[in-house]
Amino acid sequence: MAPGVSGNKRSIRCGLILMQLLPAGGRVRKELEECQKDSHLSGVTAVPVNAASLSELRGSIKGPEATPYEGGHFELEIVIPPKYPFEPPQMRFLTKIWHPNISSQTGAICLDILKDAWSPALTIKTALLSIQALLSAAEPTDPQDAEVAKMYLHDHEQFLNTARFWTESYAKQTETGDDAALSRLIDMGFPADKAKAALQAANGDENAAIEKLVSSM
Repeated sequence: MAPGVSGNKRSIRCGLILMQLLPAGGRVRKELEECQKDSHLSGVTAVPVNAASLSELRGSIKGPEATPYEGGHFELEIVIPPKYPFEPPQMRFLTKIWHPNISSQTGAICLDILKDAWSPALTIKTALLSIQALLSAAEPTDPQDAEVAKMYLHDHEQFLNTARFWTESYAKQTETGDDAALSRLIDMGFPADKAKAALQAANGDENAAIEKLVSSM
């Protein structure tokens, strides 16, 4: 093995170990900053519900292209347990969604990395990306919602139509403009004056404003 490859692997392992040793609050803050860096590309993001606490977060997932969820923006509740990262974050959909592995009633998610397959090396971002991937590749034989899974398997066209209808009804954002962005930042718990200043500094880019607000906490 080339020395450079070996060195890179050691650096990655060291980085993961250091991340696991960070106090939970410090690690979560670092993960949120990482989430915001390329949210416009990844289609996932997470921010605190309350600027004073990092134990309750609000996640957002952009519906994948070429799926019935395309064009939708789905919000998730994220609760960080006291033993994080040695226990997985608790996640559920707040936006209603029609999917075999997500409860149409409660938003509960059937995904192995949110349960037994969780590892301290994983992050909030990787969990959100895994959920986003689940929207593209459902597993109807291991469902969270039996009714949706039955439709998926036995009347797939009806499943697609229903999933698209739910996306149009519940997951399409209609608000636009700086006022709507400011309102969302205030709803997340950021002070109005700081939220407005961050939006102005970011030239109206909401994700960049969130990154500034999170990094200043």
